[in-house]
Amino acid sequence: MATASISRSDIVWRTLAAVFGGYAFTWGLIAFGMAAMVAADMEFHDAEHLTAIIGFLVFLTIFLTAFAARNIVRVWLVLAGGAVVMASAAELIKNLIT
Repeated sequence: MATASISRSDIVWRTLAAVFGGYAFTWGLIAFGMAAMVAADMEFHDAEHLTAIIGFLVFLTIFLTAFAARNIVRVWLVLAGGAVVMASAAELIKNLIT
């Protein structure tokens, strides 16, 4: 049975992706979700609580995926790209409803 050798730098990059990339992606998702729900006439605090619950589950999933994925570059691209797109969409929705 062969074992895969994992370098220290790989562990560091995966940890950084899991913590900081996961935070940025989750923040973008929560901002987008709140803006979309408020735009759909949901009460602000209801939208806030719902997106916080969803955000917790998403962050956990991202954290685990960062260590399970084969390609760390792809993980970084998905997390950074998703964070930028969702934060931009949230800002656009916010500007449209105010």
